[in-house]
Amino acid sequence: MGIYLDYNASAPIDEAVLDTMIDVYRNYIGNADSRTHDYGDQARGIVENARKQVASLLGVSAGEVFFTSGATESNNIAIQGLEAYAVRSGKKHIITSSIEHKAVLETVKAMVTKGFEIDIVDPEQSGQLDPDKILSRVREDTLLVSLMHVNNETGIIQPIEKIGYFLREKNVLFHIDATQSCGKLVDELRNTPYDMLSFSAHKLRGPQGVGVLVLRKKKYKLPPVKAIMYGGQQERGIRPGTIPVALVAGCGKACELAESTYADNRMKTQAVRDCIIGLLNESGIKYSFNGALEYCISNTLNLCLEGVSSEALMISTKNYCGISNGSACTSKNYAPSYVLTAMGLSPERIENSVRISWGPDTDINLLKTDFMKLIEIAKMLAQ
Repeated sequence: MGIYLDYNASAPIDEAVLDTMIDVYRNYIGNADSRTHDYGDQARGIVENARKQVASLLGVSAGEVFFTSGATESNNIAIQGLEAYAVRSGKKHIITSSIEHKAVLETVKAMVTKGFEIDIVDPEQSGQLDPDKILSRVREDTLLVSLMHVNNETGIIQPIEKIGYFLREKNVLFHIDATQSCGKLVDELRNTPYDMLSFSAHKLRGPQGVGVLVLRKKKYKLPPVKAIMYGGQQERGIRPGTIPVALVAGCGKACELAESTYADNRMKTQAVRDCIIGLLNESGIKYSFNGALEYCISNTLNLCLEGVSSEALMISTKNYCGISNGSACTSKNYAPSYVLTAMGLSPERIENSVRISWGPDTDINLLKTDFMKLIEIAKMLAQ
């Protein structure tokens, strides 16, 4: 199977996270919302401890953390959950970008059928959004700006801090999809003003199937978000359904580990990136980066290999490297990447582009062996 280089799709679970979850599955059988016995109390204690671990990583209060099934659900709640407030306030204008994850793009497009007006802003060729192009679209009736912190295909970091401070002054709600940055760009998220934030645990070496929606309080009040599903009053009415205690414990543990290791992890992922670039340069293969490297997070590269079809490369090298050519959520769609298209890249360049993403645990020695095999095959395909 070779080396795994698709961490942006899903990172391998940390052994300490898995151990935590196994302990919960084996020894804590209660429902966290059961109030009549110790089993429920124990399960609830595990959930609340995990809530504190998430809050500590993000620099928020535990009362602002809500568990969901993942970032897709969190994004949907953050956007759709504002509908009643929008109707009351008359604010039905939403701003987002054309490079968002489908969980945001498809949700805001669906809001058009409910009478909302949507502005979708394209990035620069660098892959970064121009904050002035976002802010210039803010109007009196603007309800929400929803942007990702780090693009899942290119790894380009977006200027959320400047946007956040501006929107706070304008009293416009700001939602950040932090799926690719949570646990990595820790200080940046802590220093950015926002109202809502989403992430999935499996992107920071936690389990699949659990995520978080953060709702920041302002003057002791949460944002005016309502549940978009019907059921019980779990998660204080924001997200009904039995809380998956073991998954939540795994999410909390992953956040605890990220908080204690993120600075060291950044150096490790930077070392992997330097190794990949060094191998490319030594090989003599013709390549270029999609997106400006100066704005790129340290664990991701979107790479154009001149004259090499990404589909042919992935098929030919799957025994050596697990890579992709875009978001896993759109991998069944062979249309050109909508992210790279929005950046203004040519169809030929997009066809020759792959995404490589890794983690602090990536084995550099194995990388040197297996990635060099990929480069050798790429050079043959380019002939």
